Amino acid sequence: MKSYWMNISNGQGRMELREVDMPVPGAGQVLVKLHAASLNRGELIIGHGLHGKGGSKPAGMEGAGQIVQLGSDTGAWQIGDRVMGRCPGAFAEYALMDVREIMRAPDNLSLEEAASIPLTFLVTYDLLVLQGHLQRGQWLLINGVSSGVGVASLQMAKVLGAKVIGTSGSQAKLDLLQALGLDVGLCTRAADFHQAVLQATDQQGANLVVNTVGGSVFAESMRCMAFQGRLGFVGYVDNTLNATIDLEALHAKRLCLYGVSNKNRTPAQRADGIAQFAAQILPAFADGRIQPLLDRVFEFDQLDQAKTHMESNQHTGKIVLRIARPD
Repeated sequence: MKSYWMNISNGQGRMELREVDMPVPGAGQVLVKLHAASLNRGELIIGHGLHGKGGSKPAGMEGAGQIVQLGSDTGAWQIGDRVMGRCPGAFAEYALMDVREIMRAPDNLSLEEAASIPLTFLVTYDLLVLQGHLQRGQWLLINGVSSGVGVASLQMAKVLGAKVIGTSGSQAKLDLLQALGLDVGLCTRAADFHQAVLQATDQQGANLVVNTVGGSVFAESMRCMAFQGRLGFVGYVDNTLNATIDLEALHAKRLCLYGVSNKNRTPAQRADGIAQFAAQILPAFADGRIQPLLDRVFEFDQLDQAKTHMESNQHTGKIVLRIARPD
């Protein structure tokens, strides 16, 4: 079968299409014929913390397709089921998925749309619900609202009944996201938005801040936080890995700072929260309250072009690789 591998050397990542053996599912695994997989900046942009100094590994982190083979102890899953899930090596014709991490793809979504959900929306669920405790009527600030996680955070927050402020360097992207429920759009890439956030929230600040940008806006994001506010940190597209923390504000305002990453989590830890997500958020996909926002779908042999498109920062929402069309 065909499979893309990421070769990392001297701080650079290069994609290589290889012919490799078909994987065989073991206990608690299913083999999935992948129809689509989505791109994630943390994997494809070297320097985002998911890579060592060198080496080679199968590329891709989340996908959707149909089960074609079952291992042992796979519960009620059946051959032919349409599934989506996090899986290593998703940029391939076939991949193994752990039954603890797969979900049934909503019938009303294409497999390209379903491929954009597992990693991105589970990270978002961790940010907003499991650690962020976002409640109806509260204010959410999203730095970098047009990114994959940014758009997912906007959509999930609206389902949860929250009000959303988003920053982006593109007014056109902010205009597009108004249709998804963006309450306040701030067109800026600079650390200059806390006064606008305070004005929008009647000087109270944001109850939750999601920082997808990095250290360059971290201190400014803290200035936006309400009393007992939370700040979730999920990426550093600005490549700024250090930031100043206002300890006086952290103490006096009883603030909470946390990070969201799967880098050092075990499979069991990664699976934690999936059942809650499936019960609380998946129905919103099935009934249309959340419609995955796909920026562009590339064909399987266009991965390099898809990666270049991601690096250009011109996209809004998810970039997807179509691997095969449904039978």
